[in-house]
Parts: sequence; structure tokens; C-alpha cells
Amino acid sequence: MKELLSLYKHWKGQAPLKVETLPKAGSNRQYVRIYANNNESVIGVIGPSTHENHCFVYLARHFSEAGMPMPHIYAVSDDETCYIQQDLGHESLYDALANARKNGYNYGQEEVALLEKTLRMLAHVQVEGGKGIDYEQCLPPIRFDHQAAMFDLNYFKYSFLKTTDLPFNEIELERDMQQFAKDLAGNEQDDHYFLYRDFQARNVMLCDGAPYFIDFQGGMQGPLQYDIASFLWQASARYPQTLREQLIDAYLAELQQIVPQLNSNAFRLRLQQFVLFRILQVLGAYGLRGYFERKKYFLDSIPLAIQNLRRLLLEGAATPYPCLNDTLHRMVELPQFNQKPEELGQATKSKYDGQGPLVVRVFSFSYKKGIPEDTSGNGGGYVFDCRSTHNPGRYEQYKPLTGLDAPVIKFLEDDGEILTFLDSVYKLADAHVTRYMERGFTNLMFSFGCTGGRHRSVYSAQHLAEHIHQKFGIEVHICHREQGISDTLNTTK
Repeated sequence: MKELLSLYKHWKGQAPLKVETLPKAGSNRQYVRIYANNNESVIGVIGPSTHENHCFVYLARHFSEAGMPMPHIYAVSDDETCYIQQDLGHESLYDALANARKNGYNYGQEEVALLEKTLRMLAHVQVEGGKGIDYEQCLPPIRFDHQAAMFDLNYFKYSFLKTTDLPFNEIELERDMQQFAKDLAGNEQDDHYFLYRDFQARNVMLCDGAPYFIDFQGGMQGPLQYDIASFLWQASARYPQTLREQLIDAYLAELQQIVPQLNSNAFRLRLQQFVLFRILQVLGAYGLRGYFERKKYFLDSIPLAIQNLRRLLLEGAATPYPCLNDTLHRMVELPQFNQKPEELGQATKSKYDGQGPLVVRVFSFSYKKGIPEDTSGNGGGYVFDCRSTHNPGRYEQYKPLTGLDAPVIKFLEDDGEILTFLDSVYKLADAHVTRYMERGFTNLMFSFGCTGGRHRSVYSAQHLAEHIHQKFGIEVHICHREQGISDTLNTTK
């Protein structure tokens, strides 16, 4: 955080007015919203992978120069560990579709218009934005080829299929998967296009009503159909098939304006292959994150992906690959995937599951008002005393602030005592969380106390909560008791 705030000051010429930590999603990057004195804001990013940061910055600048709707990059640290980008607001496309999901996935005209606008813009990003990219600047693999396809097919086999204990002929299945991968990667025209790879509603921000794209650092050269399959067959979206067809028509109409020689019938046939591939890839991810890492969101999503696969198999999508086809048909008919809706939570558990997902609660408090009460009945967990560290509350300029405010953060981190203190806390917490997850425990509590429960304890509680969430992806509840501030970091999605 110290380097990011220094980068901001160097770029802006002044310290920020306020820094707001944003919830983490699926990555291990830390995002903050930084406010200036005129209340304008930018997004600061701290990323542990400099290669990933370099790729994102390079692609963002390339797309911006090409007129594509990606965030502008304002400043990058010399070591590429942090950067500052355009703030695209608070609403993602996923947020904008919330009412449709609540209403039984009934998408109205406004939601459909947003979806069509997004897919039409995707066509421009893939084709026009893909021109002139130096893919050597990107993360490997830089091209969707046979090896890349096999990686994801094996991901499905080892992280999902084998957990079901379904018998299958591994040699014949391998032969089919090799042919499937060859068919997926066998088009030289794909080298002209940008494959977004993680194209989903959460990675589309709505700025002044227009879609802007984020989280494209995993992009590569590849087929157009991949992103359409990823977007329209996202398990949790549950787009009706009639809506999918409408959105494919809108996308193809835009694409044919850019690529007049496009054969729409051939496109649709190849799209079916990528829909199957994408569903298998997703099941592999859900198996790893759900069965092995015990993340509830992914367990809950497995039945939705199975439904997509079952529907696709009924349409004959896997018929060119006999063993794969037979294996998938038998897999979707397994008892654990054919339960009533209220039983699905239990149906998706495997032999690798414990008693349930672990939820961690982290508190800050004032010793004057007592240690926070344990409402779980599990004994209260750990209590850490922050009073041995340098107290910013002794200085007038910090008294009205809290450990969430940038000046206090800077004071504590420049002093350094709190960092040494937390380093020991992290080691203890990591070992304990790991063991609790292994044993299937569901509740763990950490509390940080100081004199007033305002500066050191708040800073420590916030940072431990974010550390645990970033490292383990589990649900973390934060309560800064004396400030009346509560927040939840949801399971990684």
C-alpha cells in the first residue's frame, strides 16, 4: 500500500483525500478506490505478479490507443508491482442484471439491450482490438492451441470426472480428448483475433451506460467462439436458449460488418464445440475450487453447469467423440446430479468434503469496552493485543481518523512496528485456517484490541481479513465494533 500511495502522490502531485479498499473477487490483486480533494477518483491496483501486471498494462494501453472501451492507465510503478487506472464506476453488467436474476431469470428489454450492446462491442475488441498486439508481452500460453485445449480437458478429467468414481476407458477417452483438442485448435484464422478468455458479466463495467471491459490480462490469440461460449453459457447466468440465440444473432450481425467473409453457419457449428469445451473446463474449475478447496459458491454452481451439459448432450453436441460422449451421458445421470433442488447442496459434495465451508470473523475493539462476544459457541478463537505498537491516536492530526484512512495507514506502515506484529499474526492465522479447513470446521474468530479500538486494531483487523480472503478465498466477516462498520468478503467466485 505504501508504494501505491507514493505512486499516486508522484503522479497527482498531492496525497489522496481518502482510500477505500474494494472487495476482492477471483484474483489475488488488491484494488482500492483513491479519492482526490475534488472527490474525483481512480483505481489503484497492487498485484503480486509483475508479469501479470505488465500484461494488463500493455493490453490496456494497446486497446485504449485502438479506441476500445478499456480503462486508461495513468501511472505504473518502476517495478510494476502497482499501477493506477481509470475508475469506471461502481456498477458491473452483473450488477445491472440482478433484478432479472431475482425475477426467475426473466430478462426484460433493458437487460437484453445491455447484453446485445456488450456482445456487439466484444466483436470489435476481438477483431479490431486484436490487430497489432505483441503477444510476446502477454502471459503464456499466448495462443489457443492443441496444448492449451488439452490442459483444460485434463483439468476436467482429473479435478471433476475422477471425483465421481464413474468408470471409463481412460485410453479411449484420451484418444477422444486429443481429437477434440485438435478440432478446437485447428483454424489458422484464429491467429488474427484476440481471445479475451475470462469474458463474463462481472468483467464488464457500465460507465455512462456503455460497457467497458476489465480483467483481460489472460487474453491470447484464439477463436472468436470461445468468448461467446464463456459468456452465454456461464452457469450462474441461466440465459434462456431463445435469448442466447437472439444474442448470437446480434453478435454475428455486428461481426459480419467487420469480417464480411464470415460464414455464419460454420461459426455456429464451431460454437457448439466450444460450448461443450467451456462447460467441461468450468466443471474442472468447480471441482477444484469446490471439492478440494471447499468453496461453497463453486459447490453450489456444479448443478447449474451439469444442467447446461445435460441440455447440450440432448442436442448431440458430443457425438463425434464416442467414448467422451458415452462418459458424459453416464456422468450427468449419476444420482448425485439428479436430486431435487433442495437436495442439490448435499448432492454436490464429494469424498473430499468436510462438514462445510469455513467462515472467519475478524473484529477490532477497544479494551475499555471489553472483548467481542463469541456468538458461535466455539470459544472465541484468537485475541491479539495491538497496544505494544506505536499509537497514532497520540497525535492530534490522526485522532479523528481510523485505521482505514490513508494518513493513518501511512503512519503505521512508515513506522513499521505494526507490520512486524502482523507478520507473526499471519503465520499463526494461516496455519490455523489451513487446519480448520482440513478438519471441516465452519467457524473461526480473530479479534484485535487497542486502547480506543480506532487506529491500530482497525488497521490490523482489516489487513488480516483481506489477507485470509486473498489467500484462501473463503468468506470473511469484518466488524470494526467501535466504529459501527461491518463488511463481508464473499467466497471467491
